Amino acid sequence: MVRTMTFVSALIRTARRARHTPLLAAGMPDGPEVLLDAPDARLAPALVSAALGEYEAAAKLLATTRELAEWENRDRYTVRLAAFAVGRPDWLANWLANAPRDPDALLVKAELAIVQAWGSPARAERLREVAPLIHSAADGDPSDPVPWRIALDHARGTHAPHTVFEELWGEAIRRSSHHYGCHVAALQYLSAQWYGSHRECFDFAERAAEDSLPGSLIRALPARAAFAYLVGGAGRAIPYERIDAAADLGIELSAAYEPGDPWPAEVRNLLAYVLVVRRRWPETLEEFRRIGPYATSFPWLHLAADPLGQFLELREFVRTEVAAGMPWGRDRQKPGRARSDGHYA
Repeated sequence: MVRTMTFVSALIRTARRARHTPLLAAGMPDGPEVLLDAPDARLAPALVSAALGEYEAAAKLLATTRELAEWENRDRYTVRLAAFAVGRPDWLANWLANAPRDPDALLVKAELAIVQAWGSPARAERLREVAPLIHSAADGDPSDPVPWRIALDHARGTHAPHTVFEELWGEAIRRSSHHYGCHVAALQYLSAQWYGSHRECFDFAERAAEDSLPGSLIRALPARAAFAYLVGGAGRAIPYERIDAAADLGIELSAAYEPGDPWPAEVRNLLAYVLVVRRRWPETLEEFRRIGPYATSFPWLHLAADPLGQFLELREFVRTEVAAGMPWGRDRQKPGRARSDGHYA
């Protein structure tokens, strides 16, 4: 009897998937329309010019972020320009040759050196050689927190003790107490994978989120701590209630931005991962809708060598799971709406 009921239940779920899955595509772009790590409207022209060997657009963009104290954008753009320079070192070399003391060029140079050192078999040794470049970038604009984010990444790779980390963290928050990039770098240092623990990581993330400004990406820091815990396979060191609370805070933050906004794209991709692991299918589907066409390498690169393929595969899987839980009749709930227990009736 039990086997018969299980078989009937499986048939019903299969039928529901077939009937409802196509309806749940509303509001989500087709696969070919989804972009991986797409630059925003300000960065895209600078990258196009860089591909032509020109550095002036990038220099102007970073100078603007520095003059207007747009530290979050400055950090993001620096990372992307350094990633470009990995394959085109001549582009950055030309910029530095023409403007050797440009604080923006020095910042990209320091970030590039960190990226290259992290990818080297002799990582610790290579990272120690990078220290003077970070100091030069920090001297370029004493008010800029981004060199201190780079310094925190450097400290993690060189096995710096907690005393050094705390000193660097103090320098970072003195310049910008709510800088998301610096908070992420600190969270990574404090993670169980490096020099802290899952509890220490969560404690830091939750305190930072509580102290953050409304709409700040720092409010997604607990979700990032949850991700570090979930990929670490640490058993039950952290109660699932704490992970779900982190996800709830991330959902609240995501809802504050328009669907398809590129600014919170990485946070939304991260949140989708956490929700998938927690099997919160309706909320995951809603997050995929909010992501729109902006897939990001993080966190999907941790699961597969093809992050975009992984994103699309999981998005489709979540659609089928939501469809399987939807009622059969015409009075079914609207897609993305769930009962209080997180499942469809």
